[in-house]
Amino acid sequence: MSDTPASRPSSAARLSLSHITAQNETNLLGTVHGGVIMTLVDSVAGVVAARHSGGPAVTASMDEMQFLVPVRVGDVVHFTAQVNWTGRSSMEIGVRITADRWDSVGPQMHVATAYLVFVAVDADGQPRTVPQVEPENDEDRRRMREAEIRRSHRLARRKAIIASREDLDDAVR
Repeated sequence: MSDTPASRPSSAARLSLSHITAQNETNLLGTVHGGVIMTLVDSVAGVVAARHSGGPAVTASMDEMQFLVPVRVGDVVHFTAQVNWTGRSSMEIGVRITADRWDSVGPQMHVATAYLVFVAVDADGQPRTVPQVEPENDEDRRRMREAEIRRSHRLARRKAIIASREDLDDAVR
């Protein structure tokens, strides 16, 4: 019998991480590399996925991520992540990224939002069942609805790409 519960509330694995940016993370324009932000997004989302699923989880995909404002050296970047949706072995993790200056009190700026899909895996690297996420409020229910829309778009895009490749294969023959 498994110790993993059938479901978990959305708050159970929610996580916040703050990071002070440094000079060695910048590009030639003096702003933080997008890849640095993306690495931290993947890391915090991975912890949320592992905590929710009760074990290892691997990144399967990242939906589009748009940077709204640049992050500068000395900015404190905040990552807030939670499980938005669960399938049989996959989970969508939403990450909101904000930033503020290290040396002043001021409003946080919304830097970006990212949505990642993780798959829980067993010791052999095979998919394993995850607990279903239980939305706890209207915001969590909205996140779940929007995650289902993103999932349907991912599946439709994948199906269209496979069909396009099959059509090309048929044309070559």
